Amino acid sequence: MLRTVLSLLILTSIYACQQPTEENSIVYPNRVLQDDAYNVAFLIMDGVYNTELTAPFDIFQHTKFRKGIKQMNTFLVAKSLDPVVSFEGIVMLPDFSYLSDDLPTIDILVVPSAEHHMDSDLNDHKMIQFVQQVNKNALYMTSHCDGAFVLAKAGLLDNVSSTTFPSDIESYKEMFPHLDVKDNVLFVHDGKYITSAGGAKSFEASLYLAELLYGKAIAQSLAGGLVIDWDLEELSYYKATEDK
Repeated sequence: MLRTVLSLLILTSIYACQQPTEENSIVYPNRVLQDDAYNVAFLIMDGVYNTELTAPFDIFQHTKFRKGIKQMNTFLVAKSLDPVVSFEGIVMLPDFSYLSDDLPTIDILVVPSAEHHMDSDLNDHKMIQFVQQVNKNALYMTSHCDGAFVLAKAGLLDNVSSTTFPSDIESYKEMFPHLDVKDNVLFVHDGKYITSAGGAKSFEASLYLAELLYGKAIAQSLAGGLVIDWDLEELSYYKATEDK
């Protein structure tokens, strides 16, 4: 009897800890999101590369520890809620399925690179349609490394400049010959689209977006928390003019 009571108390405590602690929270089946925050979705599938996922996730998730700004809700979106295995072998549980009706509004979509973003993933019509749908209302659409192939396949980069992983630039140009592709830059910002070379430089592209939204001081604070030297003026990147 005592063991049963103790078990119930423990379960009650765990349940209480999982509930939102503030009134301005929105409860979804697999995630609690703060209201009045940017919803940042990370599109993942089997073969997603760790760095292109975790670099922007680290930068954006840490906005929750900065005062006086509109923070970011960060969450993983995949085709289903089944476990996703990264290229390097990390197993992840998505927070939302992009085929579900309970998907929250997405303000910023992050498309990390994945193993098959240059071939079979581009034939996933449901995934491409999801990206196109998000684009209609999103503030920013971003990609890292070969994630640009997904945005390009969705037709989102037709009228803007973009870039991708350095050794895949030629393949990118061959697959999408009509695109304006920038070489030898860490990232490209054109309109609401930010595409990066990927790898460890995914940190820089993410910090760039943070500086756009929050200013230099917050971006430097986020960078400092990850022991990154941040100075936008020292970086090689391309930003399109507004009157392009």
